[in-house]
Amino acid sequence: MIKSIGLVGYGNFAAFLQVLAERYAPELTLKIHSRSRTGDGAPFASLEEVAACDALVLTVPISLYETTLENIKPHLRPETILVDVATVKKYTSDLIRTIANGNPYLCMHPMFGPESYAKRDGDVSGFRIVVTDSNVEAEPYRSLLARLRAAGFSVIETSADQHDRDLAETLFLTHYVGQVIARGDFERTDIDTVSFGYLMDAVDSIRHDTQLFEDVFRFNPYCKQVVERFDRSEREVKEKLLRVLKPPPD
Repeated sequence: MIKSIGLVGYGNFAAFLQVLAERYAPELTLKIHSRSRTGDGAPFASLEEVAACDALVLTVPISLYETTLENIKPHLRPETILVDVATVKKYTSDLIRTIANGNPYLCMHPMFGPESYAKRDGDVSGFRIVVTDSNVEAEPYRSLLARLRAAGFSVIETSADQHDRDLAETLFLTHYVGQVIARGDFERTDIDTVSFGYLMDAVDSIRHDTQLFEDVFRFNPYCKQVVERFDRSEREVKEKLLRVLKPPPD
């Protein structure tokens, strides 16, 4: 039975997970390890203490996953469940199986964050959680998923590879377009259409997520194909518009 949860890393998403843990599992002891933050009211603890929790959630950037796993491996109890919530899944789940071989693990990706949670005033109904890999025993695995669904989350089970394929064409594409718009200094105006407002909402939500954007591109092999397709399509649209400007033939 899980009585304690540890978080390794304390960025914006980890702070959000703390909010969710305190709301939906207040009976559990929460411990957090961060290399850079201490003493702001969060239950910070040493790496050794956090790694000894019943479940350990990795909330570090994707580029730090390998180093983090190597650092926590000596301190893990054999029964500690490693929980991977990274935005890519095949790369991180392969690392867990290789480095923390023998520990139970659960790989998932919550398809929402603190911004969407705030916009919905804490209503999580329909928020999707994708589960891709796990070697947790059948009964506790089913119990966890049932608890998530009872809270209102929509749980989707798929493979790590399919998750990464789909994510490249959805979340990453949104980030890519958003980063382009942000770099072009496009801004809201007094005559915005509703659709433009939605577009700028997306831009605002990812404007400062540069590290995540770069990490997803680096560790999800399908993102490169999406960039190439988008650039090719963008050139085709531009060429079509330029042809409109040419004078008609005599």
